[in-house]
Formats: sequence, C-alpha cells, structure tokens
Amino acid sequence: MSAVKNNEFAQLHKTFTDELRQKSRSESTVIAYAKDIEQLLNFFSTRGVETIKKAGIEDLESYKVYLQDNNYTPKSISRKINSTRTFFRYLLEANIIQENPSDKLSHPKFEIKPPRVLTEMEYRALRDVSRVDTRLYSIIELLLQTGIRIGELAALTLEDVRTSAESKIPYLYIKQAGSHPARKVPLNKSASVAIEEYKRIRPESEDETLFITKNGRPLLVRNIRTTIDKAFEKAGIKNAKVNDLRNTFIAHHLSNGVSLVTVSKLVGHKRLSTTEKYLNLLNNKQEDQEKDLKEL
Repeated sequence: MSAVKNNEFAQLHKTFTDELRQKSRSESTVIAYAKDIEQLLNFFSTRGVETIKKAGIEDLESYKVYLQDNNYTPKSISRKINSTRTFFRYLLEANIIQENPSDKLSHPKFEIKPPRVLTEMEYRALRDVSRVDTRLYSIIELLLQTGIRIGELAALTLEDVRTSAESKIPYLYIKQAGSHPARKVPLNKSASVAIEEYKRIRPESEDETLFITKNGRPLLVRNIRTTIDKAFEKAGIKNAKVNDLRNTFIAHHLSNGVSLVTVSKLVGHKRLSTTEKYLNLLNNKQEDQEKDLKEL
C-alpha cells in the first residue's frame, strides 16, 4: 500500500482510521476502509485538489469514472463509494467540512447474484478430497457444519471450543468482532470429531490459536482461503468460494425446517432480511423443480 502523498490528506487518513478503531470496527474493516480512502486521497492529489475543503461532487464523480476506466467491477466501486461516504461523514462530524458532497454520489447499478449453495454431490466431493489433510478436513467440516465466517474460524482459540456445563453439548464460542456480537454455535458430532482429530496432530505451540501452521503460527485467512480454493479445484467444483460453505449451511438448515430466527442467530446475521434471501432462493428452486415435474 503506497502512502498518501499530500501532507494534509495523510493526517486526515490517519485520524480517520484511528476513529474507526476507537469505534471498535474490526481490523479487516479498518484495513479495507484505509486502503479505499488512501486511493481516493491520492486521486485527489493528482487532480490538483490541495485541500479536502475544495473537494466537491465533480471530483467524486471523476473518481468514480476513474475506477470504471480502470476496470473495477460495479460491486467494487459500490464498496469504495460506501468507504468514501463514511470518510466524508467523519469530516463533517469533525467540522473539517461544512457540506458533504458524497451524499450526491450515486452507486453504479449491478446485478446481485443469488447465494451460491453447494449441491450434495459437491460438498461430498469437497469433504472426500480434504480427508488426506486432517487440518484441512477439520476446517472444511467446521465451516460446513457451523456456518461461521472464515475470519471467525481463523480467530478461534483452543479455549473457544467448549462444552455446556448444563446440557453437555459441545459448542464454539465466537468472540465479538466489530459490530458483530459474541455468540455460541453448537457443534454436531461430525464437527466435534473433526476438531478432536485435528487437535491430536496439532503441532505443539505456545500460541492458543486453534488452527496453526507447522511452525506453530496462526493460520491466516488468506492461507485458509487459498487452501480451500485448491480443494475446490481438486474436487472439480467450479465457480465456488469459501463463503459458499456458509451459504450451504444456511440453505441446508432452512430447507430442513429450522426457523429463520434460529438460523439468523446461529450465523450472526445482524438483520433477519439477510437470512430471508436464502429462503427466497429455496422457494425459487422448489418452484423450478415443480415446473420440471409438470413438464415430464
């Protein structure tokens, strides 16, 4: 990441990221926002905007065109616009600017694709190819059987694998991260066994992180993502991403009659509407299946 060139902009960039951390935003969110705003401020510098007070909607629109010309996807541009709006709201609240030009900045239109859910054949193939690697199998099994986020999995410690004193049911304790509150996620037998098998071969380490490298260091999100992507390729599963394991967990539980509220709490959705889109996906699939049967 290159540094912000303009001295005033560099100081604002620092105070903005400091403010995000003070508001307990997750480190991944802070890093993403910091990178987006750094790109924005460097663009301003090259366009002769010497002070942030001179930045207007014309500059922001030029920035959006610049992103489009450099082949950023509409979804990426939309995310950068959200970062820009957050930054300008901070400037307004800090009385650095008197008007917020980002309010007039529109998002590009893009198609929101439905969640990718693995078929039974696909997730069986994924589990099969990962069995040769105990750590990988444990990771994939946890993601499939609990629906936790990849960042939550990477942050798990040995102490986060617990058993309820009352019910004796094993569960994962997912710590609070940014705006996501802490929660408990039950472990079924398959996930519990996978964890225990991994713990038997886990290298000795002073680090308490559950999933570690052979050298005893925490396994990073990017390493986990790369390893699972290779497993997808080996299993012959195309156009799949790590988050699709979470999608599969959600869709599977909803299709098996688990209530919308329960599933939403298990996966840590902040809004029930986020979980509802999976219900709509299942309804559409059922309608397609019924249509196919009628045509037979």
